[in-house]
Amino acid sequence: MTEITHNGDPVNTVGALPEVGSTAPAFTLVDTDLGEKSLSDYAGKSVVLNIFPSIDTGVCATSVRKFNERAAGSDGVVVLCIAEDLPFAFARFCGAEGIDGVETLSSFRSDFGKSYGVTMQDGVLQGLLSRAVVVLNSDHEVVYTEQVPDLGQEPDYDAALAALQDS
Repeated sequence: MTEITHNGDPVNTVGALPEVGSTAPAFTLVDTDLGEKSLSDYAGKSVVLNIFPSIDTGVCATSVRKFNERAAGSDGVVVLCIAEDLPFAFARFCGAEGIDGVETLSSFRSDFGKSYGVTMQDGVLQGLLSRAVVVLNSDHEVVYTEQVPDLGQEPDYDAALAALQDS
């Protein structure tokens, strides 16, 4: 369990992020066409997991925009933006924003939040995912993690992108 905050109130997640050096837990998530995407679909690519509560909040939307601008399109890299949101919300947001360099995936039919330790188990957003970043190298080993300490705070983009370059 990891303690974070939301508007100054303590919130606990169901676990902790995978350890650096470990193999990333497998997952299957839902894309905007309601198809399934698994970690194995990104074999041989480095992966940035941008995890957050909901695309319909300012900080979450900003993280998608910033990763789209800064990391999308890098050779051998894929950025996956993951939340409990329905795929329709992702499609609406990305269409309206012109975002096409990242992939948005919904965890609504999976145990992703539990496997990655990011489901919030209490607080007003209980059941949604916390804000976190996990970077995987091309062998899908964890090379960087950040559990953002407060839901209103953006992740450390520079540190995540530096981990990509170092992997």
